[in-house]
Amino acid sequence: MKRFIQNIKNIWKVEELRKRIILTLSLILIYRVGSFIMLPGVNAAAVINSQSGSDTDNPLETLLSLFSGGGFTNVSIMALGIMPYISASIIMQLLGMAVPAVQKMQNEGESGRKRINMFTRVLTIGICAVQAPTYITLYAKNIQGALDPASTTDSPLWWTTVVCCMVAGSMFAVWLGERITDKGIGNGVSLLITVGILSRLPQAFLSEANVATPLKLVLELMVFILIVLGTILIVQGVRKVPLNTAKRVVGARAVDEQGARSYLPLKVNASGVMPIIFAQAIMTIPVMLAAGKSSGLSYFIGDVKGVWYNLILALMIVIFTYFYTAIMISPRKMAEDLKKSGGFIPGVRPGEETASYLDSLISRITLPGSIFLALIAILPSIASAAGITSGFEYFFGGTSLLIMVGVVLDTLQQIESYLLNRHMDGLMEGARVRGRRSPSEITSGF
Repeated sequence: MKRFIQNIKNIWKVEELRKRIILTLSLILIYRVGSFIMLPGVNAAAVINSQSGSDTDNPLETLLSLFSGGGFTNVSIMALGIMPYISASIIMQLLGMAVPAVQKMQNEGESGRKRINMFTRVLTIGICAVQAPTYITLYAKNIQGALDPASTTDSPLWWTTVVCCMVAGSMFAVWLGERITDKGIGNGVSLLITVGILSRLPQAFLSEANVATPLKLVLELMVFILIVLGTILIVQGVRKVPLNTAKRVVGARAVDEQGARSYLPLKVNASGVMPIIFAQAIMTIPVMLAAGKSSGLSYFIGDVKGVWYNLILALMIVIFTYFYTAIMISPRKMAEDLKKSGGFIPGVRPGEETASYLDSLISRITLPGSIFLALIAILPSIASAAGITSGFEYFFGGTSLLIMVGVVLDTLQQIESYLLNRHMDGLMEGARVRGRRSPSEITSGF
């Protein structure tokens, strides 16, 4: 513990790191304040009363409020949060797999990245312009007393003002995220989502503490810690494929006559959180169609916490994990890069045989990764069935848990790099934060 406290002090000894952390915290504070600024014409008292007096168990509303840090239920200028930008980024990523023009931009380096970012921002504005009226119509109007029809909803000027405010709020959140990435610590957009999620944790925990017995609460916390530890292991888990690289030639002499030994890391969960996002987005459509209808569709998948819904969701996540991994990772390209660099896998011939070997290896390690993602996705429903209150159950799994773990690990890695580059002890002595590697753990750059 003494060493850990000393390592925390080391952070403030590095002037650049200290400035970056202060700037990051300041921008996060601005984002949090913005989530409480309500839209013009909204009755704040009615919104507050609806939050305190309602016991709604709408999973979709809870999830959207979780990702927006409460801005969704506060009817704030940042009600849409950073999610339109995430949607636009996913669309651009998918277009990069199918549209040659976007693929060309992706291969143009920094200039192509800037153009893709510009198109992503434009697409974000379009998504916000569509989602803002939908949000007002389907959610804000249903809050009793929140909007006055005579002075707001019947006025074209009010509609224009509200839509512009919500678009500006989301784009301002995007700008804050980009500033954090450039001038602060961590991935700004991901960090804002994580802060929004964590901001709901104290309230959810207090709600659970009010209804749970002390023994049950302790057991829940122990289970939560174990789930987080398991998530960390899977997120950081890699299969190291041993490589032999050709000897380097410097001038007229060869360096390292025996060749350099390194590893090709293949992630167990190479697809990240994307399969869950895709599967949940697709499952939302039949759930909305089944809402309020007494039909077979409503019986099977109308309940997002029901058995059939979660079984179908888990199956779709496994399928999407393989699909997304196949798109993102090309064994043939990896084999070609190895061959060009003079590297090879011991016992495997370069070229086509290496590609086949890597393809079979990726297929095998993707199976446990996909099953893990499916389990994480349905854990909130399992937690709900175990009697955990709505709100707190979402911290036991799903997209929110994966995002939190991934962002925290990424931020710790960046802080660790700053300390190690200045010949200081790392943030956590002996911890296996990716980025802290011994000389014997040199990994390939693929």
